[in-house]
Amino acid sequence: MDIQTIKERVALVEAKREYLLGLLERPNLGTLRIDVNQALEEMDELIDEFRRTFPE
Repeated sequence: MDIQTIKERVALVEAKREYLLGLLERPNLGTLRIDVNQALEEMDELIDEFRRTFPE
């Protein structure tokens, strides 16, 4: 897999992160809030690691 493909896929992940943030604003999320928070934390770690590995 080339770097451009990886960058495109990371961009897709970043776009989906915004969706998860929107979910957190829903009052009826219940216990799924814990899972959404965990997903956001893990996504942030992966994005940070990607940026450290492939700085622009």
